[in-house]
Amino acid sequence: MKASKTLITLLFIFISSALVAQEDITKRYDFWVGDWDLTWKDPDGKIGKGKNHIVRILDSKVIQENFEALEGAYKGLKGNSISVYNPQQKLWHQAWADNQGGYFDFIGDVDGDKKIFKTKVQEINGKKIIQRMVFHSFHADGFIWDWESSQDAGETWTLNWQITYKKAK
Repeated sequence: MKASKTLITLLFIFISSALVAQEDITKRYDFWVGDWDLTWKDPDGKIGKGKNHIVRILDSKVIQENFEALEGAYKGLKGNSISVYNPQQKLWHQAWADNQGGYFDFIGDVDGDKKIFKTKVQEINGKKIIQRMVFHSFHADGFIWDWESSQDAGETWTLNWQITYKKAK
């Protein structure tokens, strides 16, 4: 009898810890919600600055991004995105648009502790192009965001823009 109680207790602990360890996919991008001061290195080596205001809208089901580059080579760039979890597809989707005519449609992904949004493969002049945003290096006051591209369907990646996010004061 004692052995079966021990087995049941161990089984309960195992199942409970497995459930706790699972990510709630609907909250995958909650780390991003808030007000952020942004910095990056421009192509000329100078520091660019911006801000990003991220909120949950539509009954907290959608994450809305409000980006603005304030200084540097990208000064004047403004963009918005909406990100939403689709429970039927079990996927995150993001649509980005900006004041320079840019538009991207992304699908959410993870790679270890990296949170990712990436485009589908597009074949252009024989190259299989993918664009992606990678959120990583998380710490109490922020994280790093990388804009990367691949011309070989994701075999290799080129860093195009890296932004340091720091919680706004």
